[in-house]
Amino acid sequence: MGQLFCIILAGGTGSRLWPVSREAFPKQMLKLNDEYTLFQRSFLNIASVVNDKNIITAANIKYLSSFKEQLKELQEKFCRKSEYKILTEPAVKNTAPAVTMASKYINDNLCYYSSETPVIVVIPSDKIFLGREFLSDTLEKGIELAKNGYITAFGTQNSCYNNDMIYFKTRKNAAVSQIAPDALKVSEVVSEPEKYDLNKLYLSSGIYMFSYEAYIKELKKYSKDIYSVISNLEISDKIPSVPLNQYELMPDISIEDAIISDTKKLVMVPLQTDWKDIGSWDSVYEQCEKDENGNFSSGKVINIDSENSFVYSTDKLIATLGLKDKIVVSTEDASFICDRKQADSVKKIYKTLNEKNSSTKEIHKTVYRPWGYYTLLECGNGFLTKCITVNPDAKLSLQRHFHRSEHWIVLEGEAVVVKGNDKIILKSGESIDINVEEVHSLQNFTNEQIKIFEVQQGEILDENDIERLEDIYGRI
Repeated sequence: MGQLFCIILAGGTGSRLWPVSREAFPKQMLKLNDEYTLFQRSFLNIASVVNDKNIITAANIKYLSSFKEQLKELQEKFCRKSEYKILTEPAVKNTAPAVTMASKYINDNLCYYSSETPVIVVIPSDKIFLGREFLSDTLEKGIELAKNGYITAFGTQNSCYNNDMIYFKTRKNAAVSQIAPDALKVSEVVSEPEKYDLNKLYLSSGIYMFSYEAYIKELKKYSKDIYSVISNLEISDKIPSVPLNQYELMPDISIEDAIISDTKKLVMVPLQTDWKDIGSWDSVYEQCEKDENGNFSSGKVINIDSENSFVYSTDKLIATLGLKDKIVVSTEDASFICDRKQADSVKKIYKTLNEKNSSTKEIHKTVYRPWGYYTLLECGNGFLTKCITVNPDAKLSLQRHFHRSEHWIVLEGEAVVVKGNDKIILKSGESIDINVEEVHSLQNFTNEQIKIFEVQQGEILDENDIERLEDIYGRI
């Protein structure tokens, strides 16, 4: 298909599938009754249409490490020697800034074969599409439309109302039909679909296709604040990102609100395959293979005399008896139990956690960072312990803390510790002390992960007690 590229939007938060997903570990990272995560499944689906080396992941910087590991598995599957591209967002800004940044990166760095403007398809990473061959056939129809300056949406007719989704009102158009016979002109992006006959509307799948030239032209018309920032930026292929001070100038706005709802160039191509939005635990249940009593269980579960229930454990044993139409989800630090009809109401729990400033809405005991991850082991009066894993060729920021000291013990691998003006190599079994306000960093220059046991001591043990002096991930 020539210069066809794909942007996988891998942002989002963890509210709707709490407590398994969190702000620091959103739902697209989850394996839900599948050997692949939702993100990996999205990659595999679009790889049937787009050359896999032309697939770009747009993700927040704090998820970089996790997505790198997930892409490494796919890289091995496709026998690719070079790493797949990840474009990092330095702040959470919704889909319009992410799509714009990734589109400009593609246009400026990756169009090696042709001087023609690239055609770009944007897909979400949190939906399940059934039937790759039909997805491929449908997306092919959008290419000629994109080359003729149209922005193409892909959707299905669905009589089910969902107030979180985008609906389109369409009509026949001779010019559009001449390019793609079953394509329709979008006459209205519907703001109140409950007032319409849903059978006459198209439900957006979240997939869009356009040429870079057409996208930038519409962006300049309808979202000047994003255009003014991106038009003067150069996005390096070495570290694909936008400086934080520039990215923060962009509005927090979706691509639908920034362009799709206003453009006169929007067309709809009916998607010739079914798809599911994984927006609640009940929608996860609907996708799972059940037993003869309509139950699905995952993890350490004993479920007796139950009907039509979903029981999911990531850690400890869950034993249930006589459930009917229930959702039970348990992790190492939180559990969620509700009637299946109320699964969407997990947002109320999330809101309450937010009001109480509970870290349970944000993180698991295992927290992913751009350089790797750490697992909280124990926390008490004046002390905290964790196990830190640093990925190959990664390093923590050069930093200091004002309220705590730290003691590090190398459990596996060879660590390079920067302490003040010194650079110290530590091997397995060796340790070092980091004093309060002492400048330090932990680095891994090997090809293997390193593991560190860390003991923090102090009156305030808070992840916000950090001053970064240098950081390769742009978090200063």
